[in-house]
Amino acid sequence: MKAMILAAGRGKRMMPLTATMPKPMLEVAGKPLLAYHVSRLADAGVTDIVINLAWQGDKIRDYFADGCAFGVSIQYSEEPEGGLETAGGIVRALPLLCDEGDTFIVINGDIFTDYAVHDLCRLHLLPGEAHLVLVENPPHNPHGDFPLAHQSNKEQAYTFAGIGLYHKDFFNEVSEQVVALGPMLKTGLAQGRVSTELFLGQWQDIGTPERLAQINKTMEQADVG
Repeated sequence: MKAMILAAGRGKRMMPLTATMPKPMLEVAGKPLLAYHVSRLADAGVTDIVINLAWQGDKIRDYFADGCAFGVSIQYSEEPEGGLETAGGIVRALPLLCDEGDTFIVINGDIFTDYAVHDLCRLHLLPGEAHLVLVENPPHNPHGDFPLAHQSNKEQAYTFAGIGLYHKDFFNEVSEQVVALGPMLKTGLAQGRVSTELFLGQWQDIGTPERLAQINKTMEQADVG
């Protein structure tokens, strides 16, 4: 199993913090967000990692290098300055992700979570399928993104955690260009090709300076306690 960490976004909502730093390199409790994901993947035995780069990507490459110091092997997928959006970025990285297997994990680099990644490694996907991790809706996304695939009440939507498992064939119809993942996931859910789970553990979308400050405050209070 390989994993991709999405780290090519511009992070405009995090300005001025991201003026000279990619958003996934912002720190929580003195450690870059990306480093938490790399460590959690390594703990789950997922040691082949691809990170896509665009805005200030050299900062990520300089910090992690080939990943040896973190107990993993890291390859980088370069994107143009503006990035390729989520699906486009994944498609560009497919040659790196699928040289040995057909399924891979994708994690957004700008989230903070204690989700047990090894649970995804136990799942089996058929060609063209995907599996999404959802969370309860935070205040900034009260209406959610997707319903649970197995629930009868499709009006109840939950927030996409930015964590998923994908079969490479899920992206068969996507070319290497600027393509968002969200619409593809909605179509896949409607067609029965996307399964879901609801995660109730720690999860934060570090999308604004205020949210970053809040998670750091929470971590500091936990250490004091």
